[in-house]
Amino acid sequence: MNIDIPAGKDAIGYVWGEMVPGIGTAAAAFSLAVYQHTTLGLREFEAARLRIAQINGCLFCLDWRTERDGVKVEEEFADAVTNWRTTDAFDERARLAAEYAERYAVDHHNIDEAFWARMSEHYSQREIVELSMSIGAWLAFGRLNHVLGIDAVCVLPGH
Repeated sequence: MNIDIPAGKDAIGYVWGEMVPGIGTAAAAFSLAVYQHTTLGLREFEAARLRIAQINGCLFCLDWRTERDGVKVEEEFADAVTNWRTTDAFDERARLAAEYAERYAVDHHNIDEAFWARMSEHYSQREIVELSMSIGAWLAFGRLNHVLGIDAVCVLPGH
């Protein structure tokens, strides 16, 4: 870890809640809101989330699988995300979600009109904004956890 955590303290709770409570608490609420208030389907949600986890290298995020009504994506899903360009496991929405996540994270200056045209064929403007905010949260917070070295000790309540 790159941050000193006092003995007996949960790393995530300490960094996100105690060290910078004015910022960390707000960040945690935003991060949680992405999961609690999403209207996106599970497969496109997870395709984007996992692609960001792969890019960030966040250990916890790579292991995490979002669950909805007792359902999670299949075990092979992470491999499909890695191979989003060629996999036959994705419909066009999931493929676009993975592509958007990758472009957002590593090449956002080159998201062109042709890409937006494809996105608009499969996503409403509201869904595009929601996906953009979700990707931004995963990119920022997964990267933060990895850079600080606390991703190996992340534990969310109930998981």
